[in-house]
Amino acid sequence: MAIGDIIVGIDMGTSKISAVVGEVNNFNQIEIISSSTCKCSGIKKTKIINEEEVSNSISKAIKDIEMEAGLKINSAYVTIPGKYVTIVQNSIVKEVRDKYAGVSVRDVQTAIMQVKDIEVPEGKHLIDIVPDRFILDNGKVSDDPVGSLSSSFTLKAQIILADREYVKQVSSIFKKAGIDVDGLVPTTLAERNLILDVNELHDNIMLLDIGAGNTDIGIFEGSTFTYTNTIPVGGNSITNDIALVLNISEEEADKLKRQYGLALKSFIDNDNDILLNTYKGDNKNKTIKSSELIEIIEARIEEIFTLVNKDITNQGIKQRINNVILTGQGITSINKSDVAGKINLNIPVKISTGRLISTVKPSYRVAYALVRYIASRPFTKTVSSSIDTRDDEGFLKNMIEKIKEFFYS
Repeated sequence: MAIGDIIVGIDMGTSKISAVVGEVNNFNQIEIISSSTCKCSGIKKTKIINEEEVSNSISKAIKDIEMEAGLKINSAYVTIPGKYVTIVQNSIVKEVRDKYAGVSVRDVQTAIMQVKDIEVPEGKHLIDIVPDRFILDNGKVSDDPVGSLSSSFTLKAQIILADREYVKQVSSIFKKAGIDVDGLVPTTLAERNLILDVNELHDNIMLLDIGAGNTDIGIFEGSTFTYTNTIPVGGNSITNDIALVLNISEEEADKLKRQYGLALKSFIDNDNDILLNTYKGDNKNKTIKSSELIEIIEARIEEIFTLVNKDITNQGIKQRINNVILTGQGITSINKSDVAGKINLNIPVKISTGRLISTVKPSYRVAYALVRYIASRPFTKTVSSSIDTRDDEGFLKNMIEKIKEFFYS
């Protein structure tokens, strides 16, 4: 981490925009300077349907932070849903300049800039380089080979590409809000080090972030980021189902979901009567059994896991997953959702128990994870967001320059 760097992270969710500003302190930890969230209805099923609405929500979240923290924010890092991301695995063998002096910073920096030289498909844009691991000439695997006596090393890395049109759309939205984009980071990649515990970081894991409108999939084989995608259903889908089937308001549907949240009808202890306060039919004293409510919840949760199962099966990666970790406000409040996941996926499933999870409010969790991810980037000299006025340059050019600045020169 670069001590003193101030990093701004923004998560563009389907129900809200969340922003976190953090500073790297002398103990290489992130100190939260300020955070803000603003409701947003401009994104549906990962698609930006109202740029003006999203831009205004970003502006409001940023202005709230600026007023609280006394900062002028001009740039930020932003999450990107897995739907718009392509991961390319690449590796190169790098000869060390002076094998008697050991692997130098320059050797590593050159290798990282060379490993990104792939043929980028039409319609894609490079947004990130993730150095995975270094293998020395004696076969030893290292996260940081600098100083190791080796005549050569192999760098394995993930090259992260994004849909160019989505990148341009995000650029346009942030430009309207007066904010430059420092970089785009896949949601589950940003979350990994926050959501997973120490043992899970070395396992073959599928991270499922079930939010309000989307379910983001991230698959990690040890430290290797292998796959990501987005399923356009989430917690709001459950709320909408309850409101539609029971003919009540969405506000009451959401309240009932939280109050009686249970993923499997077979776990009901007491099938209580529920009075529907906003029932739109003729019977103003309409009551139902709690089992009727939970049956609606169960059906939608089953669908979410079924869609995830279909996706990873079609990708041919299901058999390599050892464990599934659940996170996200759309699911973790629903009891036995992990059991429902195990039944439908036939893979062990658990709610995230990462040690830092409980220290961060759920509404800011992804934005905070993004700040931590950027701060912990290996081989960086500076990752600070801009809090000073700077000239406006083309976004795509800025993106490439920011990637270059990630690494030692």
